[in-house]
Amino acid sequence: MDLGLGGKTALVLGAGGGLGGAIAKTLAEEGARIAVADINLDAAEKTAADIRAKGGSAAAIEWDLADLAKIAPNLAEIETKLGSVDVLVNITGGPPPTLVSGQSVENWRKYFDSMVLSVIAITDAVLPKMRENKWGRIITSTSSGVIAPIANLGLSNSLRMSLLGWSKTLAGEVGKDGVTVNVILPGRVATQRITFLDAQKAEREGKSIEEVAAASTSSIPLGRYGDPQEYADVVAFMASSRSSYLTGSVIRVDGGLIASV
Repeated sequence: MDLGLGGKTALVLGAGGGLGGAIAKTLAEEGARIAVADINLDAAEKTAADIRAKGGSAAAIEWDLADLAKIAPNLAEIETKLGSVDVLVNITGGPPPTLVSGQSVENWRKYFDSMVLSVIAITDAVLPKMRENKWGRIITSTSSGVIAPIANLGLSNSLRMSLLGWSKTLAGEVGKDGVTVNVILPGRVATQRITFLDAQKAEREGKSIEEVAAASTSSIPLGRYGDPQEYADVVAFMASSRSSYLTGSVIRVDGGLIASV
């Protein structure tokens, strides 16, 4: 199936990590030019090198999402090297496990800037060219916690939830310009983040990581953690020309974990 991504430019945030890296490589395999953005330049360079080794086109960009002043120069660099952004995949790092109560105002502001405001500002910066071209894809990765809040992930549950209202509203504003806006959320996909959270839970509860992982997978109908590639494949469809009638939606890639319909 031709996804119609040949010659398109995709900006993937967090592309040095497990989910972002898989997404960047998958979009590259479909013919897109990839701006590989990550706070860790070495990780971004590795993803970009993997893409180039397979004949793809990629540029690594060091990008601290909390630094909003970097948006304009980073996008200018991408446009010079790869062209204007046709596909934006918003992925932000998660905050540390916390209760939702008793957090300082400074902590809320810190993670609001890096997890919410950065996504909004970057999207606003790439939208004009997408609307001019009458084609664009905005895909924002959040968490299953926006549907069923996860215990001890208070900051993540709260801040990521705001991106759903923003995304749905934006979809209604730009749809007639050929730009689709959707949210995708992972369940328990096997990444370093999930390993970290399992380790934190094991420490809190006095259990082994293996015990925590076994209990977690027992609640997933498919009986296992997801593979980052399975997540990336869904993103690739959402980014494609084939998804032209999909907008304003929240897509779960969770192995059936979330109990609600």
